Amino acid sequence: MKKAVIPMLFERDKWLQYGILRDEPSLAERLPETQLLEKDTLTKMLLQYPSVVLKPRNGSYGRGILFIKRSGAKAYRIQNENNTVTMRDNEQLLEWFEQTIKSDEYIVQKRLQLAQIKHRPFDIRIMVQRKKDSSSTWNVTGSYAKVAAQGYQVTNVNNRPIPVFKALRLARIGDRRLLVRAEQVARLAAKRLGEHYPMLRQVGFDIAIDKKRRIWIIEGNYQPALRPFRLLKDSSMHRRILWYKEH
Repeated sequence: MKKAVIPMLFERDKWLQYGILRDEPSLAERLPETQLLEKDTLTKMLLQYPSVVLKPRNGSYGRGILFIKRSGAKAYRIQNENNTVTMRDNEQLLEWFEQTIKSDEYIVQKRLQLAQIKHRPFDIRIMVQRKKDSSSTWNVTGSYAKVAAQGYQVTNVNNRPIPVFKALRLARIGDRRLLVRAEQVARLAAKRLGEHYPMLRQVGFDIAIDKKRRIWIIEGNYQPALRPFRLLKDSSMHRRILWYKEH
């Protein structure tokens, strides 16, 4: 007997999600500039910013993310996970681009200068949920900080999750007030996505704080992993998340 095919209710496309969030004026300023990846947009953004990020539109867990940084007057350095290669000039970079990247499957984004803990970037996962009634209020049910492993730029490659307050303290970047502001941004973003997807009940937002304490939305995950919450010493967030999933 064939298994029933369950349709995808929420598209994981990062470009589509960016467009939904950008249309909310109060969220637009929280989104790093993003374009569909083409030769022209890559060239333009590398002229505009010292470093950009290439992300698969449907990627997850940090897979396939590339960082491109200007290195000197003409050269570029490309990092994928902990591997780095150098392109001597723009011509070699674009040749590599045409041979390596399927442009219609990627976006290019301004790279954020994330706050760091011991020279390793970190961001914050904020879980936002609502009850089964689509008119119910979105609530923050948990959060933790993700610190990149040594030599990596993506925070998905890390050791253990740590409490957000601990991360903010170690980074010397802020206190509870900064987390409250980040939670407000996450709730507003969840509300906007919920208007587009009435059946949506949970979003795990990756929220960045840059070195100037500015809050950014990296992306929202519709099927966020819960395992990191189980690894935290405080189990109350995990219990709260499970309660919302049931109700």
